[in-house]
This record gives sequence, structure tokens and C-alpha cells, in this order.
Amino acid sequence: MSDKMEFQTEVRELLHLMIHSLYSNKEIFLRELVSNAADALDKLRFLSISNPSLLPASSELRIDIRANDETKVLTIEDNGIGMNREDLIQNLGTIARSGTKSFMQSITGEAKRDVNLIGQFGVGFYSAFMVASKVEVHSRKAGEEQGYQWTSEGTGEFSVDELPKEKNGTKITIYLKDEDDCKNFSQDWQIRSVVSKYSEFVTHPIYIQSKEKTERLNEKPALWRQSAKGIEEKQYKEFYGLVSHEGGDPLAWSHNHVEGAQEFWSLLYIPSKAPFGVRYASEQNRGLKLYVKRVFIMDDCKELLPTWLRFARGVIDTEDLPLNVSREILQSNKIVANLKKHATKKILDTLQSVATDRKEDYEKFWVELGAVLKEGFYMNWEFLDELKNLLRFKSTKGSDFVGLEEYVARMPEGQKEIYYIIGESLSAVQGSPHLEACKAKGYEVLFLTDTVDEFMMQSLQEFKEKKFHDVALGDLEFEKTKEEENAEKESKKTFEKLCEVLQKVLSEEVSEVRITSRLKDSPCMLVRAAGGMGAHMEKLMAMQGMEMPKAKRILEINPEHEICKNLLQKAQSGDDLGSYPTVLYGQALLAEGSVLPDPSAFVSAMNKVLLSK
Repeated sequence: MSDKMEFQTEVRELLHLMIHSLYSNKEIFLRELVSNAADALDKLRFLSISNPSLLPASSELRIDIRANDETKVLTIEDNGIGMNREDLIQNLGTIARSGTKSFMQSITGEAKRDVNLIGQFGVGFYSAFMVASKVEVHSRKAGEEQGYQWTSEGTGEFSVDELPKEKNGTKITIYLKDEDDCKNFSQDWQIRSVVSKYSEFVTHPIYIQSKEKTERLNEKPALWRQSAKGIEEKQYKEFYGLVSHEGGDPLAWSHNHVEGAQEFWSLLYIPSKAPFGVRYASEQNRGLKLYVKRVFIMDDCKELLPTWLRFARGVIDTEDLPLNVSREILQSNKIVANLKKHATKKILDTLQSVATDRKEDYEKFWVELGAVLKEGFYMNWEFLDELKNLLRFKSTKGSDFVGLEEYVARMPEGQKEIYYIIGESLSAVQGSPHLEACKAKGYEVLFLTDTVDEFMMQSLQEFKEKKFHDVALGDLEFEKTKEEENAEKESKKTFEKLCEVLQKVLSEEVSEVRITSRLKDSPCMLVRAAGGMGAHMEKLMAMQGMEMPKAKRILEINPEHEICKNLLQKAQSGDDLGSYPTVLYGQALLAEGSVLPDPSAFVSAMNKVLLSK
């Protein structure tokens, strides 16, 4: 006898949504049905602890998939807990009671730890109708004798019939729609692909049954779910290849299992080489793999890491998210926020461990990925201290990298600030006249030559109560003796005329010309006022099409340099300085690594100076 019934109103609405818009790709249905099957197996395993007769010792809990390309029929079968007539009606005819939900509510306390339930059966099951013109669910509940079959075409009704079944469990038969993106699921290669992508680490074995043979599809263990004590280094490295799809060994990894208000596992890798395209924040393939109870959810879950850690690879597997979690849910979910915080902290801790214990390896990593890590100083206040300790710089103290801790430890007596210079390359900053005063004092200057450095320094204000100071600023001052102060005052008076003449000639280029005691070898240099935009930042803005009004800077001249002394004599005698101002200004631009606005005019001026007597 066949009992025909109508779906609950909410189910009809869900079916319409499921078929037309809920999932972005139809292959998700197979993930859901495999997860439901694994769920049913877990239920039987759990109940057999108190009732061994439900699961004979010789039984293998398993999932079998058969795809028939001739009939366009797909079956997914398990030998799990199964369902009786009431279960089929309640679980597949209504949403209010899902099999998994009611089962979880029926067990309490520590027992929940022993149940690895994957999905909400009553919701995920309906995804089958994305590809099916008709679905049959043939099931027999463990411990009972009668089997039943649930049948529906996904419209307004379903039927339940008595139908003998030899063993407990559930067999779902899907009659595929006559559409190309549905019929493909009758082919073995498509089934292999989907199972490999989503269900590779499901605990129970998944077999595909073909004419030629029976083959298991998921033999790889979920390494992140195992105890770290029992895993060899070789296994970690092999798994890195699986999750990263990149060659070479990782720099380091962090393997954790967190219990408490949330339970999750994480296996996070730091690459030793920069992944392809990782230096661009818009690169799509970044982020961690998200699993929910061993079931794959998404490949590049950006919500689990800040963009400045996009080079990290690995897996996070949580017990506390639904299988059909969406991007929108992830973006506003407190659980995901906690997972992100955990992953960020573990990666930074692992990097710090490498920086402390494996200095050379960390410096190689820094060359590869330091510029990406520096992005963390933008719009991030939570992990600034950790990031400061991970920074590495080239400096005036030689070819080795230096961290801020080491820099501060070797500051000479009298040095009160951390000095740095920004430029587009190491060669550009190494010869800068801005370094001369610091070198004379024995003060180390850090070289910042990554594009991101200009933006990083807006947040990097101090370290160990030592403020950072850009040596290209015009306000750089060192303590002077009384004699030095008097000599500087005297030089200002002496060179006042020359400064006036140069200022008049270069009024379109500079806001002021003044003498300085900072220069030792160079005749002049350009500095900027506090708050003014530097030459390197102007260049970066221009490269991004953000043309800014050109800020005039200050030309500082060296009163001890012979060129400046000769020009002073000319100015005091009322002689025309000719091409000298143009040459001085051009030299200052070149010394800081800037581009000459008119190279031919500079060459012409230089030729005139060389020919003059």
C-alpha cells in the first residue's frame, strides 16, 4: 500500500530555493549525501556501544556509490542506522525535525564527544533535487525487520511504501535530469572528482562500484585530526604538498587541537618560498581550506586569515559550523572570528619561533615574503607587537639583517631614536647624503626599500619606547656642544646671502634654502618638512594614477664643502651663479634616487659648469 503525502510548506519553499538558487554548483549534492551517509554510520556505531547486536563484529561500516551511465541513475548506499516509516516522514517530509538534530538532542553530556555527526540530514538531502527528476530512499532501520521506500519528484508530494530490504541502512537512488550538468554525475570520473574534492577525509570508507572493480576513494587519513605525537616530519611535508599544490618543503608548521566552548583542529603551514602571485592582495587563490567535521567546505577561505597572512596554507576543521555555511555567514560569524584569531596567533608564534631558533631560514623567508607580512601594519592594532618583533631590515651596519630588538640593544649611548630611510632600492639609499650625519655619530640607519614601507611607517611609530625618525626629514637634530652651536650660528650669517640668491633662482622647485651641519661629504641635499610627502611616496602615488600637487622641499647646503664656499664668494661679489643652482638641485635629486624633471636641461647646465673657469 502506498501512502501519498504533501510536503510541509517550508519544505516546498526549500525545494524551490535549493533547486534554483541555494548552491552555486550542483556537485554539492553529492557532498551532502555522502555526509548524511557517514552521519548514519556514526549513529549506528554509537548506539552499538550499548546494544552490540546492532553492529556485528564482522560488519564494515561503509558507503557505496554506483553510477550507471547507460540508465543515468546514481545510487549512494550505506549500512548505517537506517530509517523506518515514521523516520522517513519526519526527516524527509518536514524541516522542523531533522534526523541529526533530534538524535543530538537525545544524547547529553560527555556522550556527545563520541559522535562525529556531519550534517543536518533533513536539509542537505534536498540538494539531490538539483540534479534529480526523481529520488528514491530505500531504508531499513537497525534492529527492525521491515524496509520502506520514500519516493518523490521534488514537487508538492512524496509517497512512502513498504519494501523489503535485506539489511539495515539506506540506499538513495537518483534519476538524473536530462541536462548536461546533471547527466555528468552518471560517470565514474565525475564521482571520483567530487568525492576527492569534498569527502576525501570522511572517516568511513567510500567505495565506487563499477563493472570492472570496486575501488575505495578515500584512503588518505585526516592528518590534522591525528595526535601530533604520532606524526613524522615526512608525513607533515607530504601533506603540505596536498594542501598547497606547491613544490618544496614548508618553512614550518603548527598543529593544534582546541577544546572548550569551541572544538576545532588546525594544521597551518608557512611556505619557505613565496607562492605564485601571493605578493598581490587581489590574488584569488589564497587562504586556508575549511572543513566541517572532516567534510571539505571551501578551498580559499579568506575569512580565516587576514590578507597579510595570505601566504599561509593549511586546514581548519571545526565542529561548530553548518555544512552549508555561506560566505555571508562566515563574514559575520563569531565562531569564524575566533578561528581567524587562533590561526593568526599560531602563524605569528610559529614565525617567531623560526626567527629565534633558525635565523638563516627566517632571513630567507623574509626575503621571499617579508613585504607581504609588513602589510599587517595597516588597519591592524591587535598583533602589532608580534609583527614588530618579526621585522627585519638591512642597515648601515653591514650586509646582515637586523631586527628591532637587536637594533635597540646595540644603540650607542646618546642615541634616543630609531633612524630609517625610505627609497626604491638598496643602492639608492646606501649612497644617500641623508645618512652622513648618522654615520658620523655612529648611529645605525635602517633601509626601507619595499613599496609597502611608506604605508607601514604610518603605523610603526615606536618600539621599546624608542620613536622612529626618518632621516630625510628636515627636523633631524642631534645634541650639539656650545662650540658647535656657535659655529652653526656663524655659518648662517655668513651664508645668508648665498641662501637668498639660491632661493630666488630655485623658487619654483624649493620652499627654502638653508645651511646644515648634517652634511659631511655632499654639497647639498633635499629634505622635507614634518608632515610633508616624501619623494618616494610622491612616486608611488603617481604610479597608481593619483597625481598630487608637488610639494616643495627644503634644499640644505653644506657650508664646509668647497663648492658651496666658491658659490658664496660669487654671491658676495654680486656675480651671476649661472648654471650652478640647476646643477646643485639636480645633484640633490639624483642623490636621493629621484628622477630629473628635465634631464637635458641638467646635462646642459652641467656642461656649462664643467667649461667654466
